[in-house]
Amino acid sequence: MKNPVLEAIKNRRSIRRYLPDQLKDAELRAILEAGAYAPSAHNEQSWHFTVIRDRQLLDRISEKSKELMAAEDTDWVKKMGQNEAFHVFYHAPVAVVVSMRKDAMSPLVDCSAAIENMLLAAESLDIGSCWIGLARYYFSIKEELPLLNVPEGYEPCYAVTLGYKAQRPAKALPRKKDAVNYIG
Repeated sequence: MKNPVLEAIKNRRSIRRYLPDQLKDAELRAILEAGAYAPSAHNEQSWHFTVIRDRQLLDRISEKSKELMAAEDTDWVKKMGQNEAFHVFYHAPVAVVVSMRKDAMSPLVDCSAAIENMLLAAESLDIGSCWIGLARYYFSIKEELPLLNVPEGYEPCYAVTLGYKAQRPAKALPRKKDAVNYIG
């Protein structure tokens, strides 16, 4: 079966090389709007999106994250933190910090659904994206959080990088065949 939504789902890849050009405002708005249309528990819409285009702030978040990563016990995290060439946001021109409302019923699930909508919307516009979990190291530095201007009652959980793709992604790896079972 073929349709544009299924094609976007199958073609989406995590992009880690970006052109330096900023996204067009209309493209960015469309991606953010897709995030806002995600399903959420009891329609709480418990997310908040902070768009960062400021290169100095993106670099600061990366460096502060890497400082904490370099002290981690997990070997691959430590190596990434110590790698001078590594950038948490892969030098993308835009990062969207996704924050969750602390008193919501299922805020992490809500925000994850919003992120997936943004990733799929970006793919449908031929814009690269990547779900960034390593920014959580920065989010743990309480004295840094005011720089993100996150509203009261919210806390950042993940980020999404956005930008024009600097390379075409590889084909998807084969999907696991034993991931579904049927009853009845």
